[in-house]
Amino acid sequence: MAKKSVASLQTGSKRLSKAIKMVKSPKTGAYTFVEAIMDPSKVKEFLSKK
Repeated sequence: MAKKSVASLQTGSKRLSKAIKMVKSPKTGAYTFVEAIMDPSKVKEFLSKK
């Protein structure tokens, strides 16, 4: 089960989003969180990647 969270950020005239994805490690089975700040149009692509 993946957890996802998206927050909107605004810096100056550029609009950005912070996406947080929970990823399961294939080695240990532990979950880690991967964070990225990107353009809002690329959030779905980031969350769908494994």
